[in-house]
Amino acid sequence: MPTPDMRRAMAEAELGDDVFGEDPTIDRLERRAAQLTGKEAAVFVASGTMGNLCAVLAVARSGQEVIADADSHLFMAEGGGSAAVGGVQVRQVPTEAGVMSAEQVREAVRPTNDYHAPLTVAVCVEDTHNRHGGVVWPLEALRAVREVADEHGLAVHLDGARIFNAAVAQGVAVDEIAATADTVTFCVSKGLGAPVGSVLSGPAGVIDRARRWRKAVGGGWREAGVLAAAGLWALDHMVDRLPEDHANARTLAEGLAELPGISIDLRRVQTNIVRFEVTAMRAAEFAAACRERGVLGGAYGARGVRFVTHFGIDPPDVQRALGVCAEVLS
Repeated sequence: MPTPDMRRAMAEAELGDDVFGEDPTIDRLERRAAQLTGKEAAVFVASGTMGNLCAVLAVARSGQEVIADADSHLFMAEGGGSAAVGGVQVRQVPTEAGVMSAEQVREAVRPTNDYHAPLTVAVCVEDTHNRHGGVVWPLEALRAVREVADEHGLAVHLDGARIFNAAVAQGVAVDEIAATADTVTFCVSKGLGAPVGSVLSGPAGVIDRARRWRKAVGGGWREAGVLAAAGLWALDHMVDRLPEDHANARTLAEGLAELPGISIDLRRVQTNIVRFEVTAMRAAEFAAACRERGVLGGAYGARGVRFVTHFGIDPPDVQRALGVCAEVLS
């Protein structure tokens, strides 16, 4: 939830009509995002899903294909937007932990002389990886995928919804990660705590096409500087505290690992997402029982559960959550 200071920044934001390029606060956020990611330009969008969609539509045409891992948010959780809106197919690469190898990407690229297959035009990577528990892509893996993309003339899009978590976990700057991709999305919501919005950054020409697609899919902002102001405040005040979320997630994960009826791979708890399996009951039943006791999490499939630590969750909250989980499982 927005902090009092963030709400104050929203209330005092300078406003204008962004469809006509007249909102100074949105303009400041876009310039800041471009600078942070080392790109030429940026566009403020309603969500990470919209940012990913606009990125794909800006580089791919109907009947073409982008490569992504089989558990990617782009493929699994965005309503089939690339196919529904753009007629763009997603080539799914199965992975162990959401991190595609360079060789996997190379093998997934379609031959340009095979008229039976769609043309491959881009590779999409997700860092941190949601469905694999907040796993961080090693920089060398990102760079290796970039090299393969360059060999084949492909664009690279980075779904960096939680790129600041990835940067903090690795002790590197955001632009070092972003340098491995042509276009990058990041959310000012999620770990940074703003109420709404993401930013897509990249080459000026690509962002101009993405801005046109943003309008076409209903994402033209009017006086949305109130939201951009929250994003700017988040970038100024919420990044340095992300290690707290990572530490809380580690404590939560280690506590869950000690509970009978829970299976968890602690190697994947690298940032602020904790995914585990409930072996003693169905995930939906477990999540509902936790919710009744004031602990919120998501159920995925028959056994999977996701908890996320964020601003407003403190060490005592983690201990209370562990107590609730133990009670539900008993």
